[in-house]
Amino acid sequence: MSLELKSVSVMRGKARILKDISGRLEPGQIVGLIGPNGTGKSTLVNAIATLYPFGGTIHWKGRPVKLGEIGYMPQQCHVRADISVTETVLLGRHEGLSWRVDNAMVDEAIGVLDEFGIGHLHSRSMNTLSGGQQQLVLLAQRLLRSPELLLLDEATSALDVRHQMQVFDRLRAYVDRTGALVVIAIHDLNLASRHTDTIMLLNGGYVAGLGSFNEVVCEEALRTVYGIEAELLRASNGQTVVLPLCAAAAH
Repeated sequence: MSLELKSVSVMRGKARILKDISGRLEPGQIVGLIGPNGTGKSTLVNAIATLYPFGGTIHWKGRPVKLGEIGYMPQQCHVRADISVTETVLLGRHEGLSWRVDNAMVDEAIGVLDEFGIGHLHSRSMNTLSGGQQQLVLLAQRLLRSPELLLLDEATSALDVRHQMQVFDRLRAYVDRTGALVVIAIHDLNLASRHTDTIMLLNGGYVAGLGSFNEVVCEEALRTVYGIEAELLRASNGQTVVLPLCAAAAH
């Protein structure tokens, strides 16, 4: 049932973005892809989704990934069509839709919207929503499909702090309920510390660490990978908090 990456490499033009990425990601968890800008997080998400050609092998449940069988949300994902929020969410079940949609399916779609705190927007047109509101609607759409593997590229980037926490709470509930694997590229290290089970730290196209946040992220890793001096503090809830201090001295 695992997602297996073996010697995965990706070329974009003449540049090799990913270099020999290997690892096994087990279901029933949220995996965070972290690392500096340009280190290959989005490229890896797109390669797993089969949207970029790659070398090596990527297998889900023992066979190659098929995009139609997983959930995927790209970094730039906006809807400009004059379509309602409810209709947009229902497209997550597009293979089961016909000319008539029964009330139970509509109620289920609105229920998912309620879980994200945006049920009141159900009749609004998508092209009247803010970028953050659209992001929440499209996340609800992906969850309505109930994928066993969900790939998210910076899925909380346009959200305020409250909605970021709400999204991760929903993802946690979804993983706990279904045993799915969620892989999310994420910049915010403190969100990653609080909400992920496993971290894959990328640096220069390579895997610099794979394990729990506390196993992977240390002051030396922040210095060498991110180029910053930082302190790692322990919050009252036991979470590790990254406190950046300054840019690391150049060597």
